This record gives sequence, structure tokens and C-alpha cells, in this order.
Amino acid sequence: MGSLETAGLSRESVFEKRNRSMAGKVESIEQVVGDWVADLFGGVFPGVEIERSLLKMAETSDEAHGDYQCNAAMGLARTMKRAPRQIAELVVGSIADKPDFLDRAEVAGPGFINIFLDSGWLSKFTSQMLLDKRLGVPQYGRGKTIIFDYSSPNVAKPMHIGHIRSTVIGNALDRLHRFLGYSVLADNHLGDWGTQFGLILLGYREFIDEVALREHPAEELERVYVKSYNRSKSDEEWLDNARSELVKLQSGDAECMEIWERCITLSLKEFGRIYKRLGVEFDMVRGESFYRDRLAGVVQALKDKGLLEESDGAQVVFLDDAREDVCIVQKRDGGFNYTTTDLATVISRIEEFSPDKIVYVTDERQQRHFKHFFEVCERAGWKTDLVHVWFGLMRLPGATFSTREGNVIKLERLLDMAEEKALEMVRKSSPGMPDEQQRAVATAVGVGAIKYTDLSQNPQSLVTFTWEKALSLDGNSAPYLQYAHARIASVVDKYMARFPNGDLSAHPIKLIDAIERRLGLKLARFAGVTKKSAELYRPNMLADYLYELAQLYSSFYQNLPFLRADEGVRENRINLCRLTAAVLKKGLDLLGINAPDRI
Repeated sequence: MGSLETAGLSRESVFEKRNRSMAGKVESIEQVVGDWVADLFGGVFPGVEIERSLLKMAETSDEAHGDYQCNAAMGLARTMKRAPRQIAELVVGSIADKPDFLDRAEVAGPGFINIFLDSGWLSKFTSQMLLDKRLGVPQYGRGKTIIFDYSSPNVAKPMHIGHIRSTVIGNALDRLHRFLGYSVLADNHLGDWGTQFGLILLGYREFIDEVALREHPAEELERVYVKSYNRSKSDEEWLDNARSELVKLQSGDAECMEIWERCITLSLKEFGRIYKRLGVEFDMVRGESFYRDRLAGVVQALKDKGLLEESDGAQVVFLDDAREDVCIVQKRDGGFNYTTTDLATVISRIEEFSPDKIVYVTDERQQRHFKHFFEVCERAGWKTDLVHVWFGLMRLPGATFSTREGNVIKLERLLDMAEEKALEMVRKSSPGMPDEQQRAVATAVGVGAIKYTDLSQNPQSLVTFTWEKALSLDGNSAPYLQYAHARIASVVDKYMARFPNGDLSAHPIKLIDAIERRLGLKLARFAGVTKKSAELYRPNMLADYLYELAQLYSSFYQNLPFLRADEGVRENRINLCRLTAAVLKKGLDLLGINAPDRI
């Protein structure tokens, strides 16, 4: 199958020469229109401070009401002591010289300003997108450093389906911000120094099966942990001994350290295999233990700042006057906890990387923890922008996943099943495809289906896991979008085969037909939705956009002739196909999903 990126571009046209210098400099359409509207309001109401949020452009759902709508007049009515419609009429009436992008602006209803884009300008905008490797997406984050802390499985436990959310949501946000120009550091902050290790150390000595450990290390370590945990629930002495083991580990006991290091080595190997299948990579893999030498210093620093007090033998920071909201920094047995480690981690990251922002991607149960330790950082003067992106739990029908309870679905098994189902689909749809290619496509489709099932939902929603939904290849799914991309690749291939001397580069996009214009406008909104998805930490917004784009393309494909159209019209529509394919491919890539040229 031919390359979509190079099809028909063997010769540089006059059109390309004229516009080549603009490639990579295209501003988002929302930014262009929004800046203009802000200038209009500023000109009509000089000296009045208008919040930029009021001037945001809203996409219209009905093209009869324009392409964008500004509702600022409603928000300003009380401040200006004028009727919203009067404000809107003054603003629209102030338009003297129409900018190139504007066809017309109208006042509607109680004071909405409906903005209609000029179709010729929109045609040029989409043509520039096609020439731009970044598809018109500015590098908004250039010069800023952001650390993403995500996935973070616990050592000595195999990854299960409950880990999928932090991993795929975090990786999508990581990819989005890199694409937007941020300098991103992805850190897999492993749980390798926490309270569960006391139980693991005690259980390792008592229950470990060395043969099983060699053959299936993750499963054996999990078995040992579950058995030790279950015993701790009924045996108080066992629980006390586990706590003592943890303190010994944190104090550097040689035997404990040897067992611990073996657990780390085995676990990292297991995690690496899963991450490779998911297409997830990290810039750093630093467990809690990386910061262990800093923990005592954190406690001392907080004491020196007058923030720590003793309470029931523990060292704590009281966060309210009533002394009810409390953050424990050192436990009464002298051990450190997640808060101590997270504080040490922030200090280390600030010293080493000077990040503009640190983003933590974890489940909703940790909201209180992050609220507390963010406030302690603020009080201590360890300042950078700290953000907690929390997501709803993934549950089984009627229960929450729990390694301790043993009701987990291994992530590796889920991926196996998804790929097996996808392989059946690929073999039916492309029986002539070589076996090796069939398996590669099945991997992309199966893994993509798992990821998209999660990413297409609002992260803060509660997810109830079912096999039927996780393995669905129909509807609003990654396979649907992957198939849409492959179908476009096939159209371009057919064009190249039928018109080998055709010159696509000589024909800039022209949005003449109403369906062409709708598709062009949707494509032009790619930069805006990418930026918004990143800013709001919601990959599902990009997923929704891609699904709507694929549906719009389907209408375009079904209602207009492509290869049978007249010369010029034909090339114009093929170029729209190429741009749609490029946006689908890039959008899926930002979600961590591959888009094969053939399925």
C-alpha cells in the first residue's frame, strides 16, 4: 500500500512554492477568530476589563447559526448595565474592515454573535494543514517543562486490568503535551518502598516456592503477598512482624535488601514486557526507593520550618485551625509513608529538572492524599505547579479489583484475548494478507481496542469492566477509526494506480460542496481540540473528535464521486481524503493507538 504522506508529491507545484514557507506556522482557527473578537470588544469598550474566558469561541451545532458563536454579551450585561443584545449589536456594528477569514457576523437571539467563516479562507487553511507536518497545530508549550507521573505499579505484583487507566490515560496526556511542544519527562514512580513490602518480605521467607519463582515470578510473588496479607488479617503478631520487617528494610538491613532487590529485578522484567505490548515508554523509572536517602531530611526540613508537630507519637502537619485535617509525615514507629516519599520526590524533581508543572495520574481514592501533600509543599515553599489528574475506578460488576482479594484480571491475559479476537477479524477481512502482517495488524487492532475503550470515556467516570465491552470491535471504537483510516489509504492507492501521472500537489483544497465544507471545517478544528484535550487532561475529547471526523468522512465518501469526478475536482477530493487520513493517524497516535494502512 502506498504512503499517504508522499502520494502524488513527486513534483513541487506553484501552489506549494507559494505556501511552503507558511508550513508549520498555521495558528489554530479558534485562536485566529478568538483574537479578532477580543480586539472587537476591546475597541467598543476601551478600559473595560473583559475576562478572556468570556470571549472563547463555541462551536455551533447547527451550521445555520454559523461556524462559531460568541456568548460574551450575556456575561458582560450586568457589568456594562446594558441588554446583551445591545452589546452584541454594538460589537458587530463596529466591524469596519472584514478580516480574510470572515464571511459575515450576525446577532441572534438575546445577544449571541454568530460568526460565519469565509469558505475560500477555510479552503486555504486546510490546504496549509496538508502542507504542514504538524497539521496546523502550534507548539503552545514550547519552552516549558512538565513531568508526568503515571502508571506506577507496585513491585512484586503482576499488572492487572486495574492498572490500565493510569497507564493509558497518562501516556495519552504525555503524547499530547509532547506534540504541543512541551519538554516532557515521563516518570514511572514504582511502588517499591511502601507498606506492602513488610508483608512481602515476611511472606517471602515463609512461603516462597523457588521453582515457581523462576518460571512465573510475577504470579509467585503475588501468591506470596496475598497469602501473607490474608494471614495478617487474623494474626496480629504476623502483622506486627510485617511492620518490623518494613522498618528493617527502610533502615538498610542486608537480608531484607537482598530479597527486595530480587523482587525489583523480577518485577521490572515483567513490567517491561507489558509496556512494550502497550507501546508505552518512560524517560525515567524511579521507584519510591530512589528517594529513601532524602526521607529523614524531609522530616528535619519541615521541623526546621516549624511545620511539624508530634501527635500520638507521629510527626504531623495540621492543615486547619481545628486540628482535624492532618497530614502524617512520619509514623509513630519511626517509619516513613507515601507522603514523606512524595515530598522528597517533589524536592528532587525541582532541584534536578526545574519543572513548570508536575502532573500525577492516579485513581480517585488518592484525592485526599494529594490535596494534603500539595498543601504541605506550598507551606514549605517547595513550589511548582502541582496537578492531580484523578480518574474513576475500574470495577468488576459488583466489586472493585483487589490483588489482596484475588479478584483481578491479569493485563497480559486481556491483551492476549484482544489480539486473538482481532486476528480472527483480520483473517476474515483480509485472507490474502501474509500471516506475519495479519498478526501485526491484529496487535494494533486488539491493543487499540483495549486502550480506546478507556480513553473514549471521561477519565473521572466510573468504569465497570466487562469482557464484551473491552473486546468490542464495533461502534465508537479504535477498530472503527483504524478501518476508516485504512479505507482512505485504499482510496489513495486506487487513485495512484488509475492516474499514475496525476499531480495531487498541483491542486489546493477547495471546499465547494456543502459536505466538503463540513469536512474541511471539522479538519480545521484539529488544533483546537488537541489543545483543549491537553489543557483539560481529557483524552476523551480527542477520541470524540476523531469518531465524529470518521463519521463525517463516511458521509463525504458516500455522497460524492471520487475517482469518477472530473479532473481537478477529483484531485481536490483525494487531497481532502489525504488530510483526513493524516488527522486520523496523528489523532490515534496521540492516544497511543497505531493506524495500519490496511486491515
